[in-house]
Formats: sequence, structure tokens, C-alpha cells
Amino acid sequence: MSVAQPAEAAQDTVLATVAEMIRDILGGEDLAELEIDMDTRFGDDLELESIDMVSLSESLEAHYGDRVNFAAFVAEMELDEIISLTVGRLVDYVVASLRAVEES
Repeated sequence: MSVAQPAEAAQDTVLATVAEMIRDILGGEDLAELEIDMDTRFGDDLELESIDMVSLSESLEAHYGDRVNFAAFVAEMELDEIISLTVGRLVDYVVASLRAVEES
């Protein structure tokens, strides 16, 4: 049996948190079974709209405080990157942001 490394454990935890935030934003009764993984795309797979992304930003801020700046993360992207943004890329950003705060 493999023991999860700290980075993997953090990634799994952040993925679970972000997936729950997305389910809350999308609402509906059938979303508990909605599979959200690292390859899930916000646009094509989840069909999140810009207002949903604002809600996600607010959820991230409420949960992580100023340690994670979603607006700054997205502001550095080109439009095609935003359109193809995956949950995994966001999760990796959150994990890196949390580590940077811990190391400072």
C-alpha cells in the first residue's frame, strides 16, 4: 500500500474542497454524484458561467482567506486559457498558494 505524500494529500484535500464549492454553486439535488476531478473543465464539462466563477472566487476567499487570490490567478491568463481552465489547474494553484504562505 502506498502512503500519500504531503503534496498528494494536500492536492486531494483541496480537490475535495473545490469540488464541494462547485457543487454548491451549481445547486440541484443530483450534484452529489457529479464527478469532478483534476481534468474536469469549468466551461465545457461544468458549463460554469462568469457569474458562477465570481461565486467560486467568493467561496475560495471565504474558505482560504487572502492566501488564495483567484482574481489574480485568472487575470494572468489569456482568454483561451480561461475557457479551457481545468479544476486541476485551479487546485494546483491553490496548493502552491497555500505552500507559499506556509513557507514565508
